[in-house]
Formats: sequence, structure tokens, C-alpha cells
Amino acid sequence: MHIGQKIKEVMQLRHRSVIWVAQQIACERTNVYNIFAREDISTGLLRQLSIILEYDFFKDLSADIKKEKSARKKVRS
Repeated sequence: MHIGQKIKEVMQLRHRSVIWVAQQIACERTNVYNIFAREDISTGLLRQLSIILEYDFFKDLSADIKKEKSARKKVRS
């Protein structure tokens, strides 16, 4: 899962602007665009984004881990 793209997707679903997100996490607008490009992110920042966007990104990451583990088990069999 590309976490930056997921954050962008959720932000759009919530009808939140880049400026709004930047204000909520106390950063520049350009930093939010940089977040969209990231494949990984700190847990602290992800926590902040989960709170302000009212979306549990950690749940999605956990589901992604389970899928990957399952796929690896199938390869070993």
C-alpha cells in the first residue's frame, strides 16, 4: 500500500484541502504534497493524520500486512 496516495484519497473523500491539512498538522502546504509522494511515514504523523481526517490508516496497514503474510505462506507451500 502506498500510504501517501491513501492519505490523499482519504483527504479528497473527506473534502479537505491541502491548506486545511497543512494548518491542522502545523506545516507548509508543500509538506502535505510531499506526504502524498511517500511510500512510508512516521507513526506520529500517521496518527495525527488519522485523527484530523477521522480515518484509521493503521487498520489499512494492518490489513495489508495480513494479505502479505498470507501471500508469503502460499508461496512457501
